[in-house]
Amino acid sequence: MATRWTVTIDCARPVELAAFWALALGYAERPPPAGFGSRQEWFARHGVPEEEWDDGAYLSDPDGAGPDISFLRVPEPKVTKNRLHLDLQVGGGRETPWAQRWPRVVAAAERLTAAGASVISEEVLDGRPDHIVMADPEGNEFCLL
Repeated sequence: MATRWTVTIDCARPVELAAFWALALGYAERPPPAGFGSRQEWFARHGVPEEEWDDGAYLSDPDGAGPDISFLRVPEPKVTKNRLHLDLQVGGGRETPWAQRWPRVVAAAERLTAAGASVISEEVLDGRPDHIVMADPEGNEFCLL
């Protein structure tokens, strides 16, 4: 049996970064735990101080296929390259013909740049663009394929 897992991203502004990733992935705010009308109700019930209620944000895949994502406030900034990153297969992945895939990748890069991401590089493979390396609004790298 597989272990259920969550991706957790340390960040300075959890709510804002969660909004970016919800747009990038088509995710939605994760519903509160079962039996609670809101996450704040759950926090209060479990003794989480009110000043910490905005220290996290939580997303889930509305289709239930992908992992949940947590965004947790940390005091230190990101200082080096990620050792783990997401590859968003917005073009359909490398198994999709390049002529179909690449325009989708470019369109996604434009949409995410408008939402606060930045392009780090456009990588070339076999003489033509293959993927775009980007950074989210807090500098976390990801790729568009």
